[in-house]
Amino acid sequence: MGLGDKREGSVVGGKLATAALWVAGLALVGFVASVPLDVKQQFVLSAAVFVAALLLRRSSSRLVVLALMGLSLTMSTRYIWWRLTRTMDVGTPLDLVLGSGLLVAELYAFLVLVLGYFQVAWPLNRRPVPLPQDQSQWPTVDVFIPTYNEPLAVVRTTVLAASVLDWPEDKLNIYVLDDGRREGLREFCEQAGVHYLTRTNNSHAKAGNINAALKKTSGEFVAIFDCDHMPSRSFLQVAMGWLVRDPKLAVVQTPHYFFSPDPFERNLGTFGKVPNEGHLFYGLLQDGNDAWNATFFCGSCAVIRRGPLEEVGGVAVETVTEDAHTAIRLHQRGYGSAYLPIPQAAGLATESLSAHVGQRIRWARGMAQIFRVDNPLFARGLSFAQRICYTNAMLHFFYGLPRIIFLTAPLAFLLFGAHVIHASALMILAYALPHIVQSGLTNLRVQGHYRSLLWNEVYETTLAWYILLPTTMAVINPKLGKFNVTAKGGLVQRSYFDTQIAKPYLFLLVLNLTGMAAGILRLVFGGSEGEVQTLWLNLGWTAYNMMILGATIATCSEQRQIRRAHRVPLRMPALLHLPDGTSVPCHTIDFSTGGMALRPDAPHPLAPGTEVQVELGHRGRSCSLPAVVRQDRDEHGLSLEFRELDLEQERWLVASTFARADLWLSQWGRHDRDTFLGSLGGVLRASMRGFVALGRHVASSSREGFRGTRAGEKA
Repeated sequence: MGLGDKREGSVVGGKLATAALWVAGLALVGFVASVPLDVKQQFVLSAAVFVAALLLRRSSSRLVVLALMGLSLTMSTRYIWWRLTRTMDVGTPLDLVLGSGLLVAELYAFLVLVLGYFQVAWPLNRRPVPLPQDQSQWPTVDVFIPTYNEPLAVVRTTVLAASVLDWPEDKLNIYVLDDGRREGLREFCEQAGVHYLTRTNNSHAKAGNINAALKKTSGEFVAIFDCDHMPSRSFLQVAMGWLVRDPKLAVVQTPHYFFSPDPFERNLGTFGKVPNEGHLFYGLLQDGNDAWNATFFCGSCAVIRRGPLEEVGGVAVETVTEDAHTAIRLHQRGYGSAYLPIPQAAGLATESLSAHVGQRIRWARGMAQIFRVDNPLFARGLSFAQRICYTNAMLHFFYGLPRIIFLTAPLAFLLFGAHVIHASALMILAYALPHIVQSGLTNLRVQGHYRSLLWNEVYETTLAWYILLPTTMAVINPKLGKFNVTAKGGLVQRSYFDTQIAKPYLFLLVLNLTGMAAGILRLVFGGSEGEVQTLWLNLGWTAYNMMILGATIATCSEQRQIRRAHRVPLRMPALLHLPDGTSVPCHTIDFSTGGMALRPDAPHPLAPGTEVQVELGHRGRSCSLPAVVRQDRDEHGLSLEFRELDLEQERWLVASTFARADLWLSQWGRHDRDTFLGSLGGVLRASMRGFVALGRHVASSSREGFRGTRAGEKA
């Protein structure tokens, strides 16, 4: 036998061994899951598994994470097997209908849990690779910045950041793709030295805009940025190394980082304290996808090889999530993708909850469209792992109905006496509690830096009602609906309670309050011992649902946001030049496109209205920017507002601040690891704020209604 035959035999043997381990592991889980136990034995098994998990989670080994996943799946599989085989006795027709609905929701949650564990089993944590020393070997890159109706102030900062990218000038072209056909933007592009492209129609929205630009450009690679995503100077040098090294690599994606709070973070006061939902995707899920060669293209902050993109017909136009759909088609052709978990661009989050909900509705509908028209389970050319990762991403957006079922399930017994689970309360606890606890414990270990366990419940509950209909209709008819641009850079002029968004959750809250009252009345007037236990179980479930609904209602209490330019923390040396010729050494506290906060190295009071020059140095160069002192806050520093800057001064401000290579990385992933008690305390406080905000809104509306009635009487 030759060396080649030995190697081939070794590879085949390795695959057979891996397959055998999978079969043996699944058989073991199946056996343990299906062994019938009484209540006492089930509690003993659950306690043993829980103690084992507590001991294991102290280790930092990745193998321990896999062991925790195995323990979690064992207890969850036991629960699902028990539900399917022991709890589906046919009682009344109402029992059957409501019980079947709950079981379907639980099966969905179990499937997402299993696929999610697979997806993040072994994150790749890919690092950049260097480009060739000889810059003549670097490829040509076209930078696309598609825009439609966003404020020019938002677009111009991104354009100026792109204009200082560290890449050979003769190998870089920047194109603003304006579907709004705005003369002011065309003039700015001419002044900034970048190309301006437009077309005669807006067919297929952003995807069509990019495809039209592909026909008018010729770079070997295309870097795409949403018009509010400002790239750092190092973006291409970080992202391009893998593409130059591997000719079969079609896409390199980097995180979407947002330096302004989204509506959840602003309304709940969690910005910088609790990871938002995007942090889970870009901090963990994409890294997990990368291990399976299943990184998604996310529409921005990415580089794509032109050849493969043109080979698949350009950006997909059949769905409103054109980015993920395009990635599927590239993977079908055998091309690879990569993810670099290093933020090299930053943008603006949505300003209002209604805009945020609208954006997520579009994502959910688009993923459901792909599930319907190009289902990854059956698409040719995908690997098994790619099918799993894409399927899990799409199934995630079908959580609307299961969430609503979980929020209303205990009401079946409290209001109608229906038994959705045909088992004693003690037996339900014995099987359900280990399933919930073990999955929570495992996810705290796996996702603790990227997602808060209970805050995620609040987030998904807020969106559940609104994604339910779009995802359902997209599966029935994928052509329904249209592409909507997400508004960025807007203002919330006053605080208010968004009754329109809150309506479905106010209705659910009333239902749960009614169920709580009915259950308490039944407790007061007595019942059989078994019924009392079931009442307490359902009352506890309802109390939890009310806590989540209270926090959800808190998200609907919009907080005022009147900053046109969001401040970003940054400490760097600066020099303040005063009208009398004095120079004051300082360091920056934060900055925005409109101003900057500085702290002098030694006390130097300045009167508001003083005209100054701020000298900023970066990479061996410096430039002075005109400003005026707005506020001298002593130990808190000086607040400055920039005077009107010329184009080159504005470009310098962007280059030395927003486009710094280290800025967004220093802001990324600074959250503490989630704990159950910390998460519970935060959600409880938010829930109380939600009920207080609702009470104030009701009282205010009542007073206004009363005054309106009296005014009408006088008239």
